[in-house]
Amino acid sequence: MGSRSGPGDVGPRRARPAAPRRARRSDRPVWALPAPCPDPHTIVLVDALAAAQVLSEIGYLLRQDPDERFRAKAFSAAAWSLALQRPDLVSLQRTENLTSIEGVGEGIARVLSDLIKSGESRYLNRLREQFKQPARVDESDLDFSAYQGDVHSHTGWSDGRATMLEMAEGAQALGYAYLGITDHSPRITVVHGLNAERLVAQSREMAEVQKQMDGLTLLQGIEVDILEDGSLDLPDSVLEILDVVIASPHVKLRQEPGAMTERMLRAVSHPHVDVIGHPTGRRPGSREGASYDFEAVFKEAAKHEVALEIDCDPARMDLSPEMARLAYECGCSFAVDADAHAPAEFAYVPMALWMARRAGIPQDRILNFRPLDELTMAR
Repeated sequence: MGSRSGPGDVGPRRARPAAPRRARRSDRPVWALPAPCPDPHTIVLVDALAAAQVLSEIGYLLRQDPDERFRAKAFSAAAWSLALQRPDLVSLQRTENLTSIEGVGEGIARVLSDLIKSGESRYLNRLREQFKQPARVDESDLDFSAYQGDVHSHTGWSDGRATMLEMAEGAQALGYAYLGITDHSPRITVVHGLNAERLVAQSREMAEVQKQMDGLTLLQGIEVDILEDGSLDLPDSVLEILDVVIASPHVKLRQEPGAMTERMLRAVSHPHVDVIGHPTGRRPGSREGASYDFEAVFKEAAKHEVALEIDCDPARMDLSPEMARLAYECGCSFAVDADAHAPAEFAYVPMALWMARRAGIPQDRILNFRPLDELTMAR
């Protein structure tokens, strides 16, 4: 993501309106749970962001069971509501009005009530035991409400289920400063990927949608395919003028590890790649991810300042917290994205933020916490 220029095949780069930085509050808390209260009748002062972290972890753990994907999304969406609205949970608990919070139904209200009364969530504790994922002592603190924007989303231009305007309005409603529109490239024909000519047409629509936005900057990008030899399926003359280039492995994930390693090393070394999307290609419950020399690839990505994605599409959850921890230790930065194909899927972001927190990744290693001016100068 940088100031790219060149004649290219798709015309000159558009001028971008400056995106205002959101106001920062010096007293903004980070996620941290209070100590459990021994008296079950005592009301504990639980901050909304602390409760959001609990709900997002519940959402992530539920997603380990394919049959719980809808409940997982509900918990994640409720986490967004808590982080964005900052409701007074104690007052709502006292008036038995927790369900007045957007996205909080009776079941989630019971979980919140338990948290407020005791300072811990028995439901979360049961899930941790069920999925053998105890709390870590080295989890990082992430200020949920400082999340600036998502750089990986899709529209009806490829396989998205919403128009660009609908996606932009959804991001704007969440207070995002920017949104990357990164539809697919031509390789996978079934998703109607964009070639150079269609990118030109998309840029014209983006200019019109941008005029309707207040405080949200749209970034034109592409999710380009990493081919079997590590090359990409669009030429440099196209990639160099886009705002964000995500390179993702989609096919031939069962290449033998040596060949897959060379493939990924070539991709992370490409001068126009900003992010490696869902780096293993895994689909929990249905497909193992690719096998390669992860440490070598992650170190090369760090060397070239290419971020690795924590993709919170519930079908992917890639990188996993364990793999993200390895990447962090190799010096990598990260993009925490919804890979949303419809506005409602922005609700998955809290699960990805919890995954990053679980991996112990500090906020300054995550691109999405950077304001637009820092993001576009990152490369």
